[in-house]
Amino acid sequence: MEEQKGFTLVFTGNGKGKTTAALGTALRCLGYDYPVCMIQFMKGDWHYGELEAAKRLAPAFELYQMGKGFYHIEGDKYTEKEHQQAAENALLFAFEKMKSEKYRLIILDEVLVAVKFNLLKEESLLNFIHSKPKAVHLVLTGRGASKTVIDYADLVTEMREIKHPYQQGIKSIKGIDY
Repeated sequence: MEEQKGFTLVFTGNGKGKTTAALGTALRCLGYDYPVCMIQFMKGDWHYGELEAAKRLAPAFELYQMGKGFYHIEGDKYTEKEHQQAAENALLFAFEKMKSEKYRLIILDEVLVAVKFNLLKEESLLNFIHSKPKAVHLVLTGRGASKTVIDYADLVTEMREIKHPYQQGIKSIKGIDY
């Protein structure tokens, strides 16, 4: 693996596009034959288009759904403890993947939401960031990035909602929203 400095990128904000931006970054890395690992912290047993795309991009692109689903919305049937355990397990799994030094890019999708809702301690996430090997790029997504995470990151983009079909009563659209 090249010894170029790996960056920490944060995609946050209330607007749509955080996971999409992370996936775009993954495509760029894959275009240079850099292996990518994406771990989803809040997305559980729901089906998303990126799951099918990941199968087509395997083995260079690995995607793992580690969460129990979105916390306290859309019929959430899990306890807070179950959500916390899932988030902690996802971060431990991410540590294992990072230590393998197999990947040029590691994406922790919705990890910032897990921290925001105290399902994962911010200190644990910061420890992960500080443990990153020099050549690995790291992408963190989710609403509510803390000032500490923002200060540490090399690149921060905030997605701001201006207009969304949901405001007009239009439900999520296959291929666009999931």
